[in-house]
Amino acid sequence: MSISVTTSENGPVHVVHVAGEVDVTSAALLRDALEALLADGHRRLTLDLGEVTFMDSTALGVIVGRLRRLARHGGVMTVVATHERVLRVFGITGLDQLLEIHPDLDSAVAAAAAGAGSDAGTP
Repeated sequence: MSISVTTSENGPVHVVHVAGEVDVTSAALLRDALEALLADGHRRLTLDLGEVTFMDSTALGVIVGRLRRLARHGGVMTVVATHERVLRVFGITGLDQLLEIHPDLDSAVAAAAAGAGSDAGTP
């Protein structure tokens, strides 16, 4: 399955919308989209994984790396995740303790806009 990565703005929050399977062959697209936003100075991000059905360790590495970079600059990243396989990966790895995971885009964007999660543990 192919991956789709697009970005949009929702007030002060930049949203990265991802659909498909994020694995070793496709994680670079996600990394590039996040890196472009960080390079432009955006510090309030929401990662919309609502349409992601599978993620491997490469995808997790991309997310953790960008989360660390954001944290160093006082930024925040919230996540939308709804698929059971994706939620299970976050739970098994303990990333659900580091990332603020929401069931819908509106609540994730609102939390990022408010800066929620910026005091969470830094990986």
